[in-house]
Amino acid sequence: MATKTKGKILVVDDNAGIRGALKVLLPLHFEQVELIASPKELMAKMNQFRPNVVLLDMNFHTDINTGNEGLYWVAELKKYFPQTEVVLFTAYADIQLAVEGMKRGAFDFVVKPWDNAKLVEILAKAVEKNRKEQKQSPQQVQQQVLPDKMIWGESPQMQAIRRTVEKIAPTEATVLITGENGTGKDVLAGEIHSRSSRCSRQMVSVDVGALTETLFESELFGHVKGAFTDAHADHTGKFEQANGGTLFLDEIGNIPIHLQGKLLRVLQNRCITRVGDTRQIPIDIRLICATNMDLEQMIRDGKFREDLYYRINTMHIVLPSLRERMDEIKHLAEQFMTRYAQKYGRNVKHIDHQALSALKLHRWRGNIRELKNAIEKAVIMSEGETLTLQDLQMSISLPDNSLSSHSPMSLGGGASHAQGKGEQEYNGETLEMQEERTIRAAMEKCGGNLSLVAKTLNISRPTLYSKLKKYNI
Repeated sequence: MATKTKGKILVVDDNAGIRGALKVLLPLHFEQVELIASPKELMAKMNQFRPNVVLLDMNFHTDINTGNEGLYWVAELKKYFPQTEVVLFTAYADIQLAVEGMKRGAFDFVVKPWDNAKLVEILAKAVEKNRKEQKQSPQQVQQQVLPDKMIWGESPQMQAIRRTVEKIAPTEATVLITGENGTGKDVLAGEIHSRSSRCSRQMVSVDVGALTETLFESELFGHVKGAFTDAHADHTGKFEQANGGTLFLDEIGNIPIHLQGKLLRVLQNRCITRVGDTRQIPIDIRLICATNMDLEQMIRDGKFREDLYYRINTMHIVLPSLRERMDEIKHLAEQFMTRYAQKYGRNVKHIDHQALSALKLHRWRGNIRELKNAIEKAVIMSEGETLTLQDLQMSISLPDNSLSSHSPMSLGGGASHAQGKGEQEYNGETLEMQEERTIRAAMEKCGGNLSLVAKTLNISRPTLYSKLKKYNI
């Protein structure tokens, strides 16, 4: 018999038959194995058993209203036991949820019915990773996290932006970044900060479009204890948190006009006053703002203050859509592939011709964010050294100048699309129908948890609210 791996495995699965099979299999390969039926016992068992790896089922019959129990327990495990590796146990129909689980920190996933050798191999690798990390300092582990980096590419538009950034980053100039959703405005803001004299201090990011009117002043400027009913302690606002560094205000076009004046006064005076206080606090920030809206049109429509626009628009950078730089698809996809192969411990090194052709055909309404998300999922799904069409598992929408421009082309399996006259009738509505179906499915899958739905669909909460209203969901 092969030598057992020195490691502890904790299995969490409510199926008695599966627990029985694993109770026979796993002790042949690992020194200590324990099995529990309910995640309600999980935290107590973690403190008592201290496993290297948790093999966690994705679905349980519990009363936890999270949209998916597996994702909830992944988050709990990584919150309280960050070095413990989590391997997800999932049915084929829930593979996309397992992929989301890996994005949230799970080591890998195993699909039921499982292959014994594959299951043991994955668990052994997870044990090895856990044992290595236990020998490292928290700082060393933290350094393994891969931050988003700006991938410039070779297009004339992006090279021009790069030269602009090199000139303005070392200055204190306020920067406005505009472009479609998913073009990387937040990543560009981070690039400007990293090249500035403030790079040793933090960049504080705020999605101001997601702030409710009642929280707007409190979140940005802070409040003192007793300022309102739930103000049980002093709270430092984002402006103070960014003092000495950079403040990035995303979705600035979504701020209601009656609140824009409050922001303008702070930017003019460079002082904030916490809610419930009279004391003025000086602030020293470099300001970067971003929006996907046409602020000049909003000014004409009376929805955005012209004086605020000029205050935030010392330098203006327009990020092009991915459709304007399609020649860079191969380069961008390969960069993301390398990044995520390292992050998820995959051996993938190439993208095959069919997969690349499909990527180049896609319309990419979600721009860089959509491409990055597609490659991340493909890397997670990959098993060899080459990403294939099957790994992509996405629907390709053809460009507007294609004869079937509105027809989604299913990749990596799935139903074939209609043909002939039936296809033309289907084509007239397919984009909106597909979007509505996707949102409704996500709402059902996530149990109506809007934060989880937005994260699953890779869109902002304000965008989700708009879509829910549009489709009367």
